[in-house]
Amino acid sequence: MAEIKAHEFDRLLPKATELYRIFLIYGPDRGLVSERAAELAARAGVKLDDPFSFTRLDLADLQGDPGRLVDEVNAIGLFGGTKLVWVRGSGNEKPLAEGLQVLVSGREPDSILIIEAGDLKKTNILRKICEPAKLAVAVPCYADDAKSLNLLIDRELEAEGLRISSDARQALLEVLGGDRVASRNEVRKLALYCRGETVIEEHHVQEIIGDASAISTDDAVDCVLKGDLPGLHRAIQKIVTSKTPVFLVLQSCLRQFQLLDVMRAEMDEKRTPAAQIMQTAGRHIHFKRKPLFEKALRNWSAETISREMNRLHVAVLQSRQKQVLEDTIAFQTLMATALQSARAARQ
Repeated sequence: MAEIKAHEFDRLLPKATELYRIFLIYGPDRGLVSERAAELAARAGVKLDDPFSFTRLDLADLQGDPGRLVDEVNAIGLFGGTKLVWVRGSGNEKPLAEGLQVLVSGREPDSILIIEAGDLKKTNILRKICEPAKLAVAVPCYADDAKSLNLLIDRELEAEGLRISSDARQALLEVLGGDRVASRNEVRKLALYCRGETVIEEHHVQEIIGDASAISTDDAVDCVLKGDLPGLHRAIQKIVTSKTPVFLVLQSCLRQFQLLDVMRAEMDEKRTPAAQIMQTAGRHIHFKRKPLFEKALRNWSAETISREMNRLHVAVLQSRQKQVLEDTIAFQTLMATALQSARAARQ
């Protein structure tokens, strides 16, 4: 049976692509799911900017065409070598499951398939297909415990030549957890803030957590979720005036929609009301923002959340490729998403 424990991933990673061809990465920590998928993709030895050897798919791409997954995985790269197919998204998993069943039942493919999924129950069809298959491995991703968070802090700070006091560590631990990528970004932000220091003290943690630019970024994201276009315009003006990159709002908004995606998927799968989901998956959200998130969960469907995540993903990529147009791309995308929020609230 190809199923590993959450803590066994680091030991599996160096030889993962030699042992398996299909990877199902799932769990409630969407950031950790994405991080582990990216680590596996790096092990595949495929250039992600090469369209002849790398294919990215969403579940929406497989709707009405379950055979596409099989075709993509079995296709031979134009110049030979390993091909990587990376699937992510939430919603109807049936087309993905149908293609997956064909792949695990056939010969070993030359390509590598990585699937990013949400929090899957033991009875979920994707797990039932992958866990007993010889070609596949299922990798669970759960929210970091104290031991994992301490290890993350130590690794990131050691790379910057920094140490951290016990009081500062405790203060930092209180704001981390729930999402690996968000936690890593917070530690890196702290390390950047303390560059030139030797030891990080508690006041450093408090100062960077209370950074005004983070608050104004949250204000802009909240306006996007509320569909408040005039408020978003004012928030963006404030951010530009403070010399804070608008790109940070785009990134923050994407993270919020990724969290909504996880929570909405759990709502649909367990048929649980939004208020109850907020008590579990949304426990790390600041209490002042919880009513806004709960309302967004009721207004947005899994399909519309996925569509907006795609829009934000494209905007992030374009803003990095065309930095001279960064502000324009970010502002137009955020306004478009806010407009969709307003429409969803009226329906």
